[in-house]
Amino acid sequence: MEVNPHLTKKGLHDFKLVQSAVKTGDQKAYAELLNNYRDSLYYMLLKMTNNPNDADDLTIEAFGKAFKKLHQYTPDFAFSTWLFKIASNNCIDFIRKKKKNTFSMNKSYENEEGDELANKIPSQTLDPEENIIKKQKIKLMHEVVEKLKPHYRTLIELRYFKEYSYEEISVELDLPLGTVKAQLFRAREFLYNILRHSQEKI
Repeated sequence: MEVNPHLTKKGLHDFKLVQSAVKTGDQKAYAELLNNYRDSLYYMLLKMTNNPNDADDLTIEAFGKAFKKLHQYTPDFAFSTWLFKIASNNCIDFIRKKKKNTFSMNKSYENEEGDELANKIPSQTLDPEENIIKKQKIKLMHEVVEKLKPHYRTLIELRYFKEYSYEEISVELDLPLGTVKAQLFRAREFLYNILRHSQEKI
């Protein structure tokens, strides 16, 4: 693949990380990309939403969408430009939907099909995506999880490392059950997109 000669040294390094992530499912490459842009992406989204919780959710969501489409990235532009475009478009869609809907912390969020996420996620049993996450080596999980913001890290550690039920997490963190399910859904999707590549290589 021909690389844009105008890419900076950082842009070239990011491109190598993307190639490593796509071709070999390199966990550290995903984690480094996340670590490099998590904070700057969060602050951009915070300016757009003026809401720390929404910015947190949208940051995770943006990485999830970007990593899912990582094979589509081409070095015509810097990875950061591509990532921030995905994040800003996703945020604009979120803001539009939020204006149309009144979100309650005690109600679950809806997915793109309009189905309530909380109703689609079973409380006790693990679905195929969760099984993949659970089966991964703990060491590999920690490499990515430790890069997440504390709130998401706590949710994931309780769910996957300590194997708490959604109800137990709700009690432990004093959060509405719907909020726990919705936020774990977003974090889980992000982790799944990374970890499924690792499983293919094991």
